Amino acid sequence: MASLRDIQTRITSTKKTSQITKAMQMVSASKLSRAESNAKSFVPYMDKIQEVVASIALGSKDVRHPMLVSRPVKKTGYLVITSDRGLAGAYNSSILRSVYKKIQERHTSKDEYVVIALGRVGRDFFRIRGIEAIESTIGLPDQPSFADVKEIVRKTVDLFSEGMYDELYMYYSHFVNAIQQDVTEKKVLPLTDIQSSGGRLSSYEFEPSPEEILEVLLPQYAESLIYGALLDGKASEHAARMTAMQNATDNAKELIRSLTLQYNRARQAAITQEITEIVGGAAALE
Repeated sequence: MASLRDIQTRITSTKKTSQITKAMQMVSASKLSRAESNAKSFVPYMDKIQEVVASIALGSKDVRHPMLVSRPVKKTGYLVITSDRGLAGAYNSSILRSVYKKIQERHTSKDEYVVIALGRVGRDFFRIRGIEAIESTIGLPDQPSFADVKEIVRKTVDLFSEGMYDELYMYYSHFVNAIQQDVTEKKVLPLTDIQSSGGRLSSYEFEPSPEEILEVLLPQYAESLIYGALLDGKASEHAARMTAMQNATDNAKELIRSLTLQYNRARQAAITQEITEIVGGAAALE
């Protein structure tokens, strides 16, 4: 049985841990509020640019662009969005387990796919398994702006145009609410499933030609898909970390209650033993 000093030491250390996890929970809750706002405020822009792209791509049958055309798939690209830090529950492991399972199902050789990693955890996960990401970015801020990811996002789209891969899938955690985040697979390139929000095509007059507009707009649209998923993923990350730290705090409090009960019982047993010894000693002197 542990001594009173050992139990008291455990209680003290658990209380300190509880204070840390409680502080981390409050920080994540604060970050979540802003991240959720950023993700939601980006939705109207995405809806509008999707509507314009759909009106050109679907409304003009003569318009052709390489990003709108499927080609024989020789190599697949996987863009994986994870966090740079842990302590976020199953946030990272759910994403990585899903994408790694898909890779194993779809491919038999490492020559058939490439990985692009946004986040240290994802990059290290594939590196440990002998899969080096062709592009990676770490150290992104908790509230990323487009300028923070502009370089890698444009490089990702350019690699498709250059033929590095023939299709690009994106894996991230979609934010539903503070307690639910769903791992999502989205096909980013080629843009073969563009649909106007609401199902209707608006009528636009284009100047210059639709082809020239698509030349500029389609890469921006693909970049926006990736950036929107990153904002979504950041909101999910903060929500997952907040929940994980809340659970850790609750578990620490439960452990403290259990250790306190154990301490009181051990202390009571020690006092009882001392009383017994005193009574026995007094009886021996009579």
